[in-house]
Amino acid sequence: MKASKTESIRGVSPPLGRSVVFRAVEPLSESFNAAAFFVDRHVLEGRADRTAFRFAGRAITYGEVADRVAAAAGALAECGLEIEQRALLALDDSPAFAAAFWGTAKLGAVAVPVNTLMTAEEYEFLLNDSRARVAVVEAAVAPRVLAIREHCPWLRAVLVAGGRAPGALEFDEALGRAKPVTEAASTFSEDIVYWGYTSGSTGRPKAAVHAHKDFLAAADLVGVGVFGVGPEDLIFSGSKLYFAFGLGNSLYFPARVGAAAVLVPERITPELALQTISRERPTIFLTVPTLYARMLEVPDAERRFDLSSLRYGVSSGEALPPAVFDAWADRFGLELVEVVGSTEALHDFIANRPGEARRGASGKVIPGFEARLVDDAGAPVPTGAVGHLLVKGETTAPYYWNRLERTRRTMLGEWLRTGDMFRRDAEGWFYFEGRSDDMLRVGGQWVSPVEVEAHLMAHPAVLEAGVVGEPDARGLTVPCAFVVLKPGRTPSPALAEELRELVRRRAASFKAPGRVEFVADLPKTVTGKIQRFRLRRAPATG
Repeated sequence: MKASKTESIRGVSPPLGRSVVFRAVEPLSESFNAAAFFVDRHVLEGRADRTAFRFAGRAITYGEVADRVAAAAGALAECGLEIEQRALLALDDSPAFAAAFWGTAKLGAVAVPVNTLMTAEEYEFLLNDSRARVAVVEAAVAPRVLAIREHCPWLRAVLVAGGRAPGALEFDEALGRAKPVTEAASTFSEDIVYWGYTSGSTGRPKAAVHAHKDFLAAADLVGVGVFGVGPEDLIFSGSKLYFAFGLGNSLYFPARVGAAAVLVPERITPELALQTISRERPTIFLTVPTLYARMLEVPDAERRFDLSSLRYGVSSGEALPPAVFDAWADRFGLELVEVVGSTEALHDFIANRPGEARRGASGKVIPGFEARLVDDAGAPVPTGAVGHLLVKGETTAPYYWNRLERTRRTMLGEWLRTGDMFRRDAEGWFYFEGRSDDMLRVGGQWVSPVEVEAHLMAHPAVLEAGVVGEPDARGLTVPCAFVVLKPGRTPSPALAEELRELVRRRAASFKAPGRVEFVADLPKTVTGKIQRFRLRRAPATG
């Protein structure tokens, strides 16, 4: 439902965002186990009956989660999983994921969540690269994992959630037979508990490693310090638990304060997102700009679905186009809060604040982090100039597993080289300009593909746009735009020229696309980021 014309945009005065007093993360004792803190602590402190998850129409309490985690730890231990060894989790968003993840952590082992839509060959690489001893997978994933099992010498057992498969154990049955592990392993706060596999435009995935302490730091600095998550919040994330962003959103941010999360195992389509918000009544929704844009295209969404429970929405993964920011405020009366993070940083390090979101800006540095912009030689750039973003903070990964050269290029002492290009204004606001390998050099000047894409998306016919560089007839680089039109709009040479003229009017003429290619969709990563390197390889069709 749309806010009335006299109603202010929801999120301007969030009930919890303003009331939370930010405190820096206090030093932890040397011994710290994330599962004991985020799960068992709630039972010990009398919150066993509080809802931890909403799943399939029912509430699941912290007490139930703790029991399942203890049983999962027992089942994994009986499969041979020991401290510091890896468990690969190919699970959708469900209580089974929470049980397997925290059960692994409780043993002092390392959880390695991965996408459930990979090929058998991709699972083979990840199992061997991680040397996982145990794999816990969805029934739909099991045939692909079992097909390559004989090529994975470290793999000792496969457990299947939600079904059966020959040669594998059924997850729930294994939990039912296992002796529960009641005491968490005596891990150090800096022991590794999570690997997040991430890949760039080329090459094999690489695992950024994170410690038990990182989860508490991210929960305090981002979940509480920025989002203002409190005990009465219900969080719904369009980003899945097997992504670092979704893991914080749905698993340990709410568990930090005894809040709850909605878990939806299916792929989150625009219609399903709106239905879930209307039915479950979450207070915070987090997803990628692509989904926000496509939700706007659902017919009569503001009348068919009630989004009034939301305090605000969080956008991450790519720059949030100003046109999408404006449309959500206009149609739903809802503030979209843009944030920036990475798997290497575990979650966010730059963010807008609820109630203070600035249109077109990525945000300011989150307290507890530091950021600097440098040129190609590593020297600081002046205010307003574009530079490579380096960040420093408690949650950054110390290294990539078995990727020494990549570690040396990315983890620069205490500083993390993000691979992103930003500019910063005099007030400390950061503006995303693109990935370092996506920036265009046109006529001796830098052009941000994100800026040109935002201008194109201001046109009422455009749903999405991706911009890359290509050589013109003289061999000089010029922008090229790949454009996805909204339903009912028809491509034409006249529309292409209209889009070029729009960019000329809104920006410098050299930023206007030399070619506009209308396409049905844009290639994206599983997290919703445009794969511009694939657009650069796309042949011209006219």
